Amino acid sequence: MKDILEIIILNLVDNKEQVEIKELEGEKSVVFEVKVAQEDMGKIIGKQGRLAKSIRAVMKAVAAKEQKRVSVEFIG
Repeated sequence: MKDILEIIILNLVDNKEQVEIKELEGEKSVVFEVKVAQEDMGKIIGKQGRLAKSIRAVMKAVAAKEQKRVSVEFIG
């Protein structure tokens, strides 16, 4: 799951070396903390948060296959 998220994020940002993705895994849930450069936050979130919602929707679909719940948090 982390690989898919990493591919999506790396294709959106300019400063690829500053991307950090932490995975906090519980029994039935996974939390991803995505940290990017401050100037890349707008590219990740998108207009009115649409891109962030889309990223979360894709990750929820991937997590559903593994019977897990997923949460993606963006940290600037």
